[in-house]
Amino acid sequence: MSDAAEIIFEKRGAVGLITLNRPKALNALTHAMCLSMKAKLDVWSKDDAVKCVVIQGEGERAFCAGGDIRALYESGKAGTSYIVDFYRDEYILNAAIKHYPKPFIALLRGIVMGGGVGVSVHGSHRIADETMLFAMPETGIGLFPDVGGSFFLPRLPGELGMYLGLTGARLKTADALYAGVATHFVPAANREALIEAFASGKPPDAALRELSEALPAASLPEIRADIDRIFAANSVETILSTLDAEGTDWGRDTAKTIRAKSPTATKLTLRQIREGKSLSFDDCMRMEFRMVNRVIAGHEFYEGVRASIIDKDGAPRWEPAQLADVSDADIDAYFAPLGERELPL
Repeated sequence: MSDAAEIIFEKRGAVGLITLNRPKALNALTHAMCLSMKAKLDVWSKDDAVKCVVIQGEGERAFCAGGDIRALYESGKAGTSYIVDFYRDEYILNAAIKHYPKPFIALLRGIVMGGGVGVSVHGSHRIADETMLFAMPETGIGLFPDVGGSFFLPRLPGELGMYLGLTGARLKTADALYAGVATHFVPAANREALIEAFASGKPPDAALRELSEALPAASLPEIRADIDRIFAANSVETILSTLDAEGTDWGRDTAKTIRAKSPTATKLTLRQIREGKSLSFDDCMRMEFRMVNRVIAGHEFYEGVRASIIDKDGAPRWEPAQLADVSDADIDAYFAPLGERELPL
């Protein structure tokens, strides 16, 4: 068993450098990682020698693939507090990044999903290399696009956020830039030079002007008009019926993708994205904490994780299995206040 730290903090010149250090687990976040990152960010915010914070993932495969889902599954099934503690402190960390008083720069290589989005997309600079692969795939495990998805997804161009949230569609680098998930493209070969430029005290925007590059055209613009038209609907049922009526391969494939997700999770996701459009960031996080408390007390999350990660049979048995059986009252219950258990922001 390795004694290597799960997360490494170092000061390199003017940079406070965070390295997520669980490459075999695709740098998935643990509760301890969230706590230690928040504590270090607090220290560096008051350190005049630290001009910016840079976060990266160890290894070639992933920046961060999300939270450690197996640990969350096991905690929830056993009834321990770890799962609630994780989500509470992960969301507090997300808010700290969103409100950070110094440039917060994420170097995005490989998989950037779920919790990995939460520790990157709310920062000032999201710098993708040519290997980046972004997704918010939570509806496939009976969850919803959390870690601030309520805030950033409805603020992407048009209805891209609703499309990404309901389908879990994966974006490569050019499309991530088009959507606004990433802010810059810097080839992997220039990564160390970029860190050294930041470390020398050069302002991030000046360093990026020298080292960032243009990318070939994205593919999302080809379907953007269809996404904006179809995903503007206010029910999952309407979105699916419109996709069915398109008579195109894209329409059929997209509808099939959504139908494979948890019906409850897709309805939750549509509601949270519509609600989040008019909420502040902190209110979005409070809303998500209410939602996740209800999710972890229910069935869908554990069944989704069982089918995808534990048994890996790819055949989740959702309850209810049909959208028509998920009532508005069922969804309303996820958003009810938690009283004394509200997220302490």
